[in-house]
Amino acid sequence: MIKRLFDILFSLSVIVFLLSWLTPIIAIFIRMESKGPVFFKQSRNGFNYKEFECYKFRSMTPNTDANLYQATRGDQRVTKVGRFIRKTSIDELPQFFNVLFGDMSVVGPRPHMVSHTNMYAKRIDKFMVRHFVKPGITGWAQVTHGYAADEDETREKLAHDFYYVKNLSIWLDVDIVFKTIKTMLTGFGAR
Repeated sequence: MIKRLFDILFSLSVIVFLLSWLTPIIAIFIRMESKGPVFFKQSRNGFNYKEFECYKFRSMTPNTDANLYQATRGDQRVTKVGRFIRKTSIDELPQFFNVLFGDMSVVGPRPHMVSHTNMYAKRIDKFMVRHFVKPGITGWAQVTHGYAADEDETREKLAHDFYYVKNLSIWLDVDIVFKTIKTMLTGFGAR
């Protein structure tokens, strides 16, 4: 209950005090560079494997592969504005609406694309344990490990997700939020 209250208050604060004025600015830059919607939505798996629509600012040119292949370093689908908003994690900010709606939490294991969840569930033992809690905008794996580029790194990252699920507490969430803010402001942190 405390975690949900934290999620509601934190997400409302971000939506009211940040997204209310930042969204029109980001929308202008996205639309100036490429045609297509400002927001990108993608099916992801959440708590108890339930699918939900995850929202982001669109960082790629519209393409049919977006739900099959995640962006890689030097990916030609990523726009110039997209590179900036991805590097600064601004593209993730619309997920605070997912938090407000109850599909996500501020802190938890990052949700994977449905195709990746299905693939890793077959290949990695106990992969689905990460679905015992709501997925998060940020998580222990993000602040301690960073981005997973391949299956081996996903396995490493999964150990951090397991740690979070096992040690879930409001104090760990607060610690992760502060580490995330520090990384965003300084550019230093797990990569």
